Order: sequence, then C-alpha cells, then structure tokens
Amino acid sequence: MSTRVFVYGSLRRGQSNHGLMSRSRYLGDCQLAGYAMYDLGPYPAALKQSGSEGVLLGEVYDVDTVTFAELDILEGLGEEYCREQVETPFGLAWIYLYLQPIDRATLIPEGDWSNRSSW
Repeated sequence: MSTRVFVYGSLRRGQSNHGLMSRSRYLGDCQLAGYAMYDLGPYPAALKQSGSEGVLLGEVYDVDTVTFAELDILEGLGEEYCREQVETPFGLAWIYLYLQPIDRATLIPEGDWSNRSSW
C-alpha cells in the first residue's frame, strides 16, 4: 500500500533528508496555493494562509507504509508538525504543516525553500 505525500523542504531532491525517500516513487513537481513558507534554518515551515496569495513549491511522492512512519517521526508529528490532505495534480496527498510559533522566521515569498539563494 502506498500513500501520497507532498514535500517542500529537506525531503526534496538534492536536500539533506531526501535519502528517506529512497523507497518512494517520484510523481512530479507541484505548486500549492494558499500557504505561506518560512525559513527555520535547517528546514522550512509551511502554514495555511487565508486567501490564496501564498504558494508552496514542492514534489509529490508515493511512499510505502515504512517511509510514511519514518516521515511522521522526522516531522515530529503532533508536536512540531501536523499533517492534512491536499489536492494535487496527482490526487490527494499528505502535507506536513508547522504547529509552533514562527516568531523570527523569515518569510520565503516565492515558496521555494530549495532556492534559498534567490531571496
């Protein structure tokens, strides 16, 4: 059984935690409207944003049950991040949304954490 996941930070191709996706099938790039992304240093935080002004750029994967459980651990499910389903061009996928205050975090206006040098 596989589950779709939308990733937007350190799990994307070329990023520090992408190795966790080694058993997963890449479905494609995706853009989601209605979210704001913040830089927390080693990883980003995504939050729902009222309206549709903000955007997240990321990738969608089919992950197996072992990988899905590993992602929940990495994301600190229930403490640092929660997850909810979003509609993507590849069908419904889970996204991890940040639960903690973002006090001094820097907004990433174009929603692409992997392209940090451009902001």
